[in-house]
Amino acid sequence: MAYGLLLLRVVAGLTIAAHGTQKLFGWFGGGGPKGTADSFDGLGFRPAGAMALLAGLAETSGVLFALGLLTPLVAFGMATVMLNAIESVHWKNGFFAGNGGYEFNLQLLAIAVAIAMTGPGRFSLDRALGWDDNISGLWWGVGVFAAALAVSSVTTVLARHTS
Repeated sequence: MAYGLLLLRVVAGLTIAAHGTQKLFGWFGGGGPKGTADSFDGLGFRPAGAMALLAGLAETSGVLFALGLLTPLVAFGMATVMLNAIESVHWKNGFFAGNGGYEFNLQLLAIAVAIAMTGPGRFSLDRALGWDDNISGLWWGVGVFAAALAVSSVTTVLARHTS
C-alpha cells in the first residue's frame, strides 16, 4: 500500500504542480501571471490577478503533495482549484477531457480527497515528522472536500455577480 500511495501522490502532485508553474511562471507553454490573470478575468473572477496567483500557488503546492508534506492543507488547495475549474470552465463541455470536459479535474479532485482520507503513507515527510496519524482519516477527507466546496462555491458565485 505504501508504494501505491507514493506513486499516486508523486504523479498527481507533480502533474498539478506543472499546471501551477504554467500560471505562475509561464513554464511549459503557460500564460504566466499576465496570461492567467487575463484568462481569469474573462471567466469573471475578480480581482483576476489575485485569483490567478492563488490558483497558481495552490497548484504549485502539488510539489508538497508529492513529498507528503502538509497533506490535508495541500489537498484542500488542490480540491478547491479543481472544483473551480470544473464549475467555471469544464462542466459545460461534458465529462470527457477530449471535449474540454471535467474528467481530468475530477480525477485530481478525487486523488486529493482520497489521500486526505488515507494519509500520505509511509514514504512521506508527514510520516517522518510524526504528523500523519493526526492528519488523516475519513473526516479529514470529508472536511477537505466540504471546505473546498464551500470556498469554490463562494468564488464562483462572486465571479458570476461581478462579470
